Amino acid sequence: MPQLNPAPWFFTMVFSWVVLLSLLPSKFLSLLFPNELTQPIQKKTNTTFSNWLWP
Repeated sequence: MPQLNPAPWFFTMVFSWVVLLSLLPSKFLSLLFPNELTQPIQKKTNTTFSNWLWP
């Protein structure tokens, strides 16, 4: 049976998997983090209390 002989297609399959697994992770990582992560700017809130007298 010719389909049980791995000689014609096995090297092609292994080579294609090696190429895909070496190129795709870098492509996916560049899409996930396109920009450098920066710390969010924290604003200082001004909490002044009023002297309102309660009845």
